[in-house]
Amino acid sequence: MRELQGVAVSPGSVAAPVLVLRKRPALPPDVRTDADAASAVGDVERAIASVAAHLEAQAQEVSHDIAAVLQAQALIVGDPTLLDAIKRRIGDGSTRTDAVEDSFSEFREQLAAAGPYFADRIEDLDDLSYRIRASVLGVAMPSRVAPRSPRIIVADELAPADLVVLGPSVVGLVTQRGGATGHTAIVAKSLGIPAVVGCAGACELADDTVVLLDGGTGVVVAAPTREQVDEHLAADAASKARIGALAGPGRTADGTPVALLANLGGDHDVLAATDCEGVGLFRTEFLFLDRDDAPSFDEQVEVYSALLRSAAGRRVVFRTLDAGSDKPLGFVDVGHEPNPALGVRGYRIAAHYQELVDEQLRAVATAEQLAGATAAVMAPMVATVAEVRSFVAQARAHGLREVGVMAEVPALVLSADRVLAECDFLSIGTNDLAQYTFAADRQLDELAVLLDPWQPALLRLVSMAAEAAKRSGKSVSVCGEAASDPLLALVLAGVGVSSLSMAPVSIPAVRAALFELTMTGCQQAAQIALGAEEPAAARAGVRALLKIDG
Repeated sequence: MRELQGVAVSPGSVAAPVLVLRKRPALPPDVRTDADAASAVGDVERAIASVAAHLEAQAQEVSHDIAAVLQAQALIVGDPTLLDAIKRRIGDGSTRTDAVEDSFSEFREQLAAAGPYFADRIEDLDDLSYRIRASVLGVAMPSRVAPRSPRIIVADELAPADLVVLGPSVVGLVTQRGGATGHTAIVAKSLGIPAVVGCAGACELADDTVVLLDGGTGVVVAAPTREQVDEHLAADAASKARIGALAGPGRTADGTPVALLANLGGDHDVLAATDCEGVGLFRTEFLFLDRDDAPSFDEQVEVYSALLRSAAGRRVVFRTLDAGSDKPLGFVDVGHEPNPALGVRGYRIAAHYQELVDEQLRAVATAEQLAGATAAVMAPMVATVAEVRSFVAQARAHGLREVGVMAEVPALVLSADRVLAECDFLSIGTNDLAQYTFAADRQLDELAVLLDPWQPALLRLVSMAAEAAKRSGKSVSVCGEAASDPLLALVLAGVGVSSLSMAPVSIPAVRAALFELTMTGCQQAAQIALGAEEPAAARAGVRALLKIDG
């Protein structure tokens, strides 16, 4: 028996033999036999069109979430700046495939420097580069043969285009690389199969080795005993049955309310089928990305009012444009930044492009009137009380009544009492708060332990914000990855977080966890986690308190 530990990204347990996907073979060299750069560029353009068409065709046959991933990849392939770089290299004498590979490498470095938004998606570029080069050379892509019997797929990394063709016999996913917000995680959740990423040593497993995979804890056990498998799967089945039977507002066992909210992007159509109390985070930037100009006022009003109507009276929190250096916009230029993750992003864009934020707030206010519903707004990447005061005044000027800010910068948490004197609520983005607290780049796998949401120092900052909210009589939410962990949700409730916002698929398990523990129990769990020295000790201490094995 051998136990591996990775990052849990899609809950559920399964035991099955593994199928290890080997890396694709190296492509043959491209020997340029003519000096006609135009002809070479034409070959690349046809290859790009072919790959984009293939991705778009796949997108037509899968669910909304997976289709969005594939369509985003098709947009990357068709990026005109990428093609310009390829043309320039061909003009300088590079072969077609060298021009493609070098241009993708440059693009990869730019995205790596652009900040956390692209951190877990950069590896996808390697797959796209390979596909285009293979098409240029007329080499058929090595097929990913769908297994005929249930298998857990193991790979160094998995491209979305590979995932969607592996078929229904895939019952679990394990990758050596990748992060919690990468495409493997998104696709696995959409398919409803357990998944673990960032699992070192996974590819050393031999084909057909039986593995017990726990997508809730990130544990992968190779060659488990029959007793382990039976006990684990029985517990998982019982848990799923219990979770499926629960409904309604989030609350602890003694009735203390902890609102359960959804994080949404462009997929607001899923809200009607989600048992939640509203939307804690609507990512408005999806309207602004991958285009050459800002969305019109009318376009924004249409999207925002549609969401408010689908919410049917439930609370909706709109996050204003969270873009800039970490999510580059074609129509926003803030100049070169040596460290974009610490640059002009989020609300800081307002200092350069005030009209973008102002028009967005006006659109939310108009949508609120059209839908006959109340909308809340919050600004991301706010660091000072002065910025909070400015944003609140700007939102109030448009008639918006519920105005908050995101706590992603430690300085804001340290000033939480003064911040809450200016606004109506706080929403804690634990992903960025961890990054800035530990000075740890979210895209570096070797620093993953510093970004663990169970880090006691991070939880102490969350507790500080919650205590300030309690003193002010106002609400505080957590909308980062931490909120989707059922065990950690108990700790967050225990420190005083009043609502948890997460991907819709995570809500039932969090609801079930809260239902089983009193607020006193949550507070005891919080004290254990806050008093620990390391995230592993915090997690283990809470599991011991609740008598959870493993």
